[in-house]
Amino acid sequence: MSFGIALSGINAAQSDLNVTANNIANSNTNGFKQSRSEFAELFAISPQGVSKAQTGAGVKISDVATQFTQGNIQATNNSLDLALSGQGFFILSDGGASAYTRAGAFQTDNAGFVTNAEGQRLQVYSPTLGGTFNTTSLTDLQLVTGDSAPQATANANIVFNLASNATPPAVGVFDPANNNSYNSSTSLTIYDSLGAAHTSSMYFVKTATANTWDTHMYIDGVAVGGAQTLQYTSTGALAVPNPGKITFPAYPPGTGALDINLTVDYSSTTQYGNTFGVTAVSQDGFTTGRLIGISVGSTGVVQARFTNGRSVSLGQVAIASFANPQGLQPLGNTNWSETFNSGQALHGQAGNSGFGLIQSGSLEQSNVDITAQLVNMITAQRNFQANAQMISTENQITQTIINIR
Repeated sequence: MSFGIALSGINAAQSDLNVTANNIANSNTNGFKQSRSEFAELFAISPQGVSKAQTGAGVKISDVATQFTQGNIQATNNSLDLALSGQGFFILSDGGASAYTRAGAFQTDNAGFVTNAEGQRLQVYSPTLGGTFNTTSLTDLQLVTGDSAPQATANANIVFNLASNATPPAVGVFDPANNNSYNSSTSLTIYDSLGAAHTSSMYFVKTATANTWDTHMYIDGVAVGGAQTLQYTSTGALAVPNPGKITFPAYPPGTGALDINLTVDYSSTTQYGNTFGVTAVSQDGFTTGRLIGISVGSTGVVQARFTNGRSVSLGQVAIASFANPQGLQPLGNTNWSETFNSGQALHGQAGNSGFGLIQSGSLEQSNVDITAQLVNMITAQRNFQANAQMISTENQITQTIINIR
């Protein structure tokens, strides 16, 4: 009986050493989660039950439990390296089958899909036209490689102050080439539907009527309509036009693009003091943009950034959680699969209740504590030696019995 008990101890100690060796071997594997050997005693149970005087029948490894504690997060400066700080798993598609991982070293394949080293595709929620994300289904994350389309300027906003003590110009007939025919001027860059830039110049002429100005719009040196009236109150606020916007006639840019239809908002302009000054100019058009980078926010929103200042959402990284993570089935390559014991995967978004945050440009390291594993190795070795010594002792006792004459 003692031989069998000691042999079970040797087998358990050997299994414990195997677990420790695997932990140490993967101490530098990103996203790896260490395992722990859990022991249980053995009893030989008869139909009559277990006698109080009965000794045990040895030991066994009842479970090799994965420990899903947080690993250290290390910066890599690669925007497609993702680390989860908190609970959850990245979702991968392996030919349609789902796999789950904490290893976030991603790259792009030749079609622009974001994958891991094994070619499994990262799953995201696709963007909607309303600026949100479709959280009802998952899709592969594919990065754009083309240019960002231009947008024609339709609206502009300008904030300036006209000098309240200004007098009508010396030259009574407005001529943009003669600066004695207007009081002040400014300009901004606008774009047509093909992304070509155009210069929009605005001239301001004080009239003989108190607190009243004429404004003239020129695009690329060509007049767009006639003079438009700006009238201010005695306190310097804009009164005409009301509510402050002027829509100028269509301007054909001559580049093959659509006509530019420009509306300018003057509602924030004033007539104070004795100095002209422009404090803000903005417009809603932009030229063609080239891709300059990909960024991933803490909630998993993936955005493409372009040279024209545009940022386009490509998706939001989906996160999965489980009621019992230790019930997951290891697949290798730091991947796990769903099982009955783990419970069904619950999909969500980073930062929501029960889900961690994503750190872009970082990787989660293995959660293996080398010092603790070396101590475990020594303990398992001592257990192995003690059980081996038990077999040696039992052998000596048996040999003594055999030698009795």
